[in-house]
Amino acid sequence: MNRLFYGFIFMLMLTINVWAEEPVAWSALSAEEQKVLAPLKDRWDSLSVDRQHRLQQGAQRWQDMTPEQRKRAKQRFRKWREMTPEQRDKMRERFKRFRELPPEQQKNLRQIFRWYQDQPPERRKEIRKKWQNMTPEQRKNMKLFMREFSHEERKLLREKWQGTSEEQKAKIRERWRNASPAERRQYLQQLKRRPAR
Repeated sequence: MNRLFYGFIFMLMLTINVWAEEPVAWSALSAEEQKVLAPLKDRWDSLSVDRQHRLQQGAQRWQDMTPEQRKRAKQRFRKWREMTPEQRDKMRERFKRFRELPPEQQKNLRQIFRWYQDQPPERRKEIRKKWQNMTPEQRKNMKLFMREFSHEERKLLREKWQGTSEEQKAKIRERWRNASPAERRQYLQQLKRRPAR
């Protein structure tokens, strides 16, 4: 349990980018923070200032979580521990790329993730299978589509698509296949500007 707890706190630390210069005295921690960080009490003063601040913020986030959120956080950390060093490096790189995205794209990706998490297990399995069966080109197109449109815009486009004839769908697919990346971006922007029917 302690390894799991320390690991979870470590994961929280990865997401915090506030670096302070002053050490945090143990006595300056709230009673709740001291309770969460109790296993570190004896060596608290020997920790780096940055680590003290990250741990304090991690403890604050832990307190704010619901039991369900804590359960999911523990599961994510368990998965992290089971990853190979190469998988962890890949995950860090993805996180770094995510942090470099504009705020609007980050928001869209968070919405997609929340939507996915809200799906029943069978639907998530179906989505994963569909993704795994896509060609690299199809995945690239899907990522572009997801980045360009908000959740609400994607919903409207799906509704439009369902109301489109098979002949029109074939023409749209052909146009997309033959378009350059710049033309695809332009086409997506045109779709965004079209009023909903």
